[in-house]
Amino acid sequence: MLKDKIVSKSVTINNQEITIEVGQFAQQASGAVIVKSNDTVVQVTVVAGRENPSLGYFPLSVEYQEKLYAAGVIKGSRWVKREGKPTDEAILKARLIDRSIRPLFPKSYMNEVQVIVSVLSYDKQTNPDILGLIGASAALSISNIPFQGPIAAVRVGTDKEDNLVVNPSKKDLEASKLDLVVSGSDQAIVMVEAGANEISESLTVKALKKAGEEIKKITTTINQLATEIKPQKVEVVEEKIEETIKKQILDKAKTSLDDYIKRLKKGASNSEIYDIQNAVIEELEELESATIKEVINTYFNDALRKQLSEKKIRPDGRTTDQVRYLSSAVSLLPRTHGSAMFKRGATQALSVVTLGSPSLEQLVEDLDGETSLRYMHHYNFPPFCVGEAGRVGWPKRREIGHGALAQRAIEPMLPTKEDFPYAIRVVSEIMSSNGSSSMASVCGSSLSLMDAGVPLKKPVAGIAMGLMKLGDEYTVLTDIQGLEDHIGDMDFKVAGTKDGITALQMDIKISGIPFDVLETALNQAKVARFTILESMAATLDAPREKLSLYAPKIATVNIPVEKIGELIGPGGRQIKEIIKTTECEVNVDDDGRVTITGETDENLEKAVTWIQGLTRVIQVGEEFDGTVVRVENYGAFIELLPGRDGMAHVSKLSPEFVKNINDVVKLGDTLHVRVTKIDEMNRIDLTALTPEQEDQARQQQQSRPPRPPRAQGGFNDRRSASPRRPQRY
Repeated sequence: MLKDKIVSKSVTINNQEITIEVGQFAQQASGAVIVKSNDTVVQVTVVAGRENPSLGYFPLSVEYQEKLYAAGVIKGSRWVKREGKPTDEAILKARLIDRSIRPLFPKSYMNEVQVIVSVLSYDKQTNPDILGLIGASAALSISNIPFQGPIAAVRVGTDKEDNLVVNPSKKDLEASKLDLVVSGSDQAIVMVEAGANEISESLTVKALKKAGEEIKKITTTINQLATEIKPQKVEVVEEKIEETIKKQILDKAKTSLDDYIKRLKKGASNSEIYDIQNAVIEELEELESATIKEVINTYFNDALRKQLSEKKIRPDGRTTDQVRYLSSAVSLLPRTHGSAMFKRGATQALSVVTLGSPSLEQLVEDLDGETSLRYMHHYNFPPFCVGEAGRVGWPKRREIGHGALAQRAIEPMLPTKEDFPYAIRVVSEIMSSNGSSSMASVCGSSLSLMDAGVPLKKPVAGIAMGLMKLGDEYTVLTDIQGLEDHIGDMDFKVAGTKDGITALQMDIKISGIPFDVLETALNQAKVARFTILESMAATLDAPREKLSLYAPKIATVNIPVEKIGELIGPGGRQIKEIIKTTECEVNVDDDGRVTITGETDENLEKAVTWIQGLTRVIQVGEEFDGTVVRVENYGAFIELLPGRDGMAHVSKLSPEFVKNINDVVKLGDTLHVRVTKIDEMNRIDLTALTPEQEDQARQQQQSRPPRPPRAQGGFNDRRSASPRRPQRY
């Protein structure tokens, strides 16, 4: 790596300049670059560690670090100001990079490789994940690490007229029907991740091709950078097993393997291959077990690949476009708010819905500040679902990724917060897994949401597509099972409704896939999706009309902004009284939207009436049937609405003279009263007299003889009767 000067290359994508710079920071790393666009700056470092072939897999780790200072943010926690563990969103961005670069390392390269992406500056409009992926490819390309790149990435969205836009700003994405991230080389696509609002297969293909055109510009720039840096790449020697050793192993295993391949369509267990391996290892003790396993696996994989590519026969006997047996059920769990089971072949998902008040939305603190998630989809993959004993604990990155994929697929079909103000949590428990449990969780969750009474716009289904490449021939497979995923070249998940795609995710094990193959996979997935939606509709074809008996009840009231203070009251006393009395949760937004959550309809109605009464404008002349809540000698205080009192003077309680107010009203009485005056302090004067009675009382008062004037200077005159204060001299 060049360390004595700064080398910089730039490329313009959609009128935005992306600059890749080498030599300023992290000069002891195997490769380090700074990637800039507008005011967003991302640093990417790669380091190659020691070789570790005993792991049996390529030890690549990718870390995506969001430095809060990049956006001028200090962590909101009172006690901890350091960045904590990565958010789910940061983990998803790390997975995005990992999935893009992992297929591009030599199979025999077993050194530990660590990629660290650090967001150093963020303008809140330029997405740093794309810059991080470009930087990872550039850093690997200028390092000594063997890497079959470069690749690059772009994001594709749509504008208001549904025209495709490359690398849209964060603000533009808010109105976009598509959020598509594509990574690839100058020849083919490597990785796809997308959320969408029912876009067509044809528009998806156009977006992929548009992305491919822009990716070529960036890979050309990275090649120019690498040419100037001139890295000395580590040579990787592919170790080959001698033909005599291969023959020795296959002489012991071939008969059993051929028999096993024939029995796969009859339901033979996937684990039988391990029994064959162990038997040969015991018999050929002089050979290394790793060599024996590699020879057996290679023969098995090649035999299946050839059978599928040439004869179009799948291991379980299905045709290439056939979906496995489907079944589903709803309302399985009596006390949950909604539940459903979806099963496809040996893959089974149980999805459970929980509804809550808006205050239960998940708060997320990241570079964009504090945001909230109204819809949460969590995915659990316990070890028993694949017949294993293993660790049970916090979700792994794969589980976070699969949950996010299902969430992205269903989210466009959820009702708006105004129409359905609940916080929604869905948990997908994978009960059995043999291929695409994430797509099973999409189907099960769609059913469970409808079972809960969530007014889903349309049901959503998902399917996983596979690929077998033999020479230059590609065979696309519908609904891949675990074995086909293991030996195949692609895992392409497509979710959507009857009217379009809502989510995509593609991972591959080869260096790239042509566009025409992706187009075939999308069209084949559409047919399969319709088949699954039809099966789901036979179980439940629309959301239930009523929510579960055990779901909380929610109502919303819109009040004038200037009335928020009256609702809350001094020191929050008023709103606390409402919460305590009605046993309801009350949340007030700054725009005057009040959300009330209660366990019973009775309590909810009580709270709603109270709040409406507190905040409605009372007019002079309005009449109420109020309750006497306080009695004084001079008058009675009457509650007109919950929390709103007025006072009727003793003279306004009866047309006759009232000697003792308790003869007219008592605490708890109901009086029909009319508003006569509201002063500047919002105090309300009331009368219990009818207009006729008021006229009568006025006439009687006018007909009374005038009171005689008080005598002056007599004994009763206090001024004259009072002794004169002595004067002081």
